[in-house]
Amino acid sequence: MIHESRPVSENVAPSPPAKRTAGGKWVVWGIVALALLLRLLWLGSKPPHFDEGVNGFFVDQMTREGMYRYNPGDYHGPFHFYVLFVAQTLLGRSEWALRLPVALAGAACVWVALLYRRYLGWRVAGIAALALAVSPAMTFYSRYAIHETWLLLGMLLAFWGVAGLWLEPGRGSARALLATIGGVTLMILNKETYLIHLVAFGLACGVLLLLERFLSVSRPLPRPPATRNGAPWDRALLLQGVGGSVLIIIFFYSGGFLAPEGLPGLLTTFAKWIATGTASEGGHRKDFFYWLHLMARYEWPAFLGFLYSVRVLLPGMNRLNRLLAIYGVGSLAAYSLVSYKTPWCIISILWPFFFLYGEAVKAVITRFREQRGRLALAATLVLAPLPVALGMSISLNFYHPTDASEPYVYVQTLEDVRLLTNPLRQLAEEDPASYEITGHILMESYHPLPWLLGQYPSVGYYIDERVPSPLDADFLVVSANRLPEIDEQLHDAYFVTSFQLRDGLAPGRLYLKASTFRSVFPGRTPEHPATLPANPSNPPPPPQSDPSDIADAPAAPDVPDVSSALTRP
Repeated sequence: MIHESRPVSENVAPSPPAKRTAGGKWVVWGIVALALLLRLLWLGSKPPHFDEGVNGFFVDQMTREGMYRYNPGDYHGPFHFYVLFVAQTLLGRSEWALRLPVALAGAACVWVALLYRRYLGWRVAGIAALALAVSPAMTFYSRYAIHETWLLLGMLLAFWGVAGLWLEPGRGSARALLATIGGVTLMILNKETYLIHLVAFGLACGVLLLLERFLSVSRPLPRPPATRNGAPWDRALLLQGVGGSVLIIIFFYSGGFLAPEGLPGLLTTFAKWIATGTASEGGHRKDFFYWLHLMARYEWPAFLGFLYSVRVLLPGMNRLNRLLAIYGVGSLAAYSLVSYKTPWCIISILWPFFFLYGEAVKAVITRFREQRGRLALAATLVLAPLPVALGMSISLNFYHPTDASEPYVYVQTLEDVRLLTNPLRQLAEEDPASYEITGHILMESYHPLPWLLGQYPSVGYYIDERVPSPLDADFLVVSANRLPEIDEQLHDAYFVTSFQLRDGLAPGRLYLKASTFRSVFPGRTPEHPATLPANPSNPPPPPQSDPSDIADAPAAPDVPDVSSALTRP
């Protein structure tokens, strides 16, 4: 059972929080353990996502060049790539190693949410943290090696720090100041959308003051008494914190001071981002209510928290939660206005509504506390979204992680990619010299193959009509629209398999040279040139619009190509 400490309320100054009980510790560690379990189990089981492949490719570039050159056209900050570089260097090339840092950051978000219990109380913060721990979006995208979870962690830290500076006695504690500075720094280092959240928060503060002044929905909070929450900060610490933040930002955006030309990108990225975000065409364009549709389908606790946000217009609401409600609705509106939408951005929208859901649960339990029969029914109804969210998370992460019918599964590589990587891995285990085999990728969109095949230096990538010479190689991956052209020009014997990289791409073919892969497929008869016709009677459907063509993660720079035939994807 979650033990309730007195939160900072609207009219009453709180007493210092009571000493945390052993039961309270078990609640904290139990919620964090659940978050870790959902994020770490079978972490490497699904193929790498398009953006994961791009990010992994950038890490390979860092390994070759010894630095990361920031490009404002990438729409992402450099921090994530440095973290992935460390993980891949220490743990090796694998999906598990690439995703581990983000999975741990996702669990850290749950732990930070529990820190809000000082200002919102045990029940509200505990339920919010539990909702965050089991959320389908929070778990699914914490199992991706992409930037969004770092942005979320920065927001949670920064807002918690602001709460401390606002509500603690005096000017707040040094710990709160450093959390604010550190959180904002982490946001800036990861994604340009930090600007949306900083603007939304500033406007939320203004709206809160207007509500308090003209609608009398709340009164200013008296300062809580001094506690053990940390020593107060002084001007010297403020200057040190801000100075350290600026230095860290310069370090990462300048490639460790080796590429200072990247620094202007801190500003120029917004011009590129605005042009992309307001584009009227492209596979990432969604309607205004896209985020609410996702919340209604997957995120029931957050959706209830969103509905509860109308409570800001009535008196009696915790003032910090009122600020969270205004900020949450504001950031949701801002993201809804942007036509360019990718589903993983939802994790930076949801988190305020988890706290509002916690407050809604508390309000219901308080309302029926004296009516035992109704209390059980009310608590069951209001808490039911939590096991529902857990069930959807388990289904999504462990049973349907590549199912394109799930809206969260977006630009996801299909299991067909194993038809190529597993035979290659088996050959490499038999003979390390197999890393030198040749391969041709003739596809209009091919990520994450450059990262997956990063240890194979003799692989070329061709996205236009050019044909490598010689065309025959140890393996070929050919898109559907080039099959008639390529198939009739191959002379060697091949094992042939249908191959679909992503749901948005029509099935092409994988050609594995029989003489090279004979040990992998003993007894199998080559299908080319005899069995499969060059022009099948039932050709695959034409490629659909693939959102990866303008994917949230940018297309990678040129992949090393032994035939010099590569162009930018």
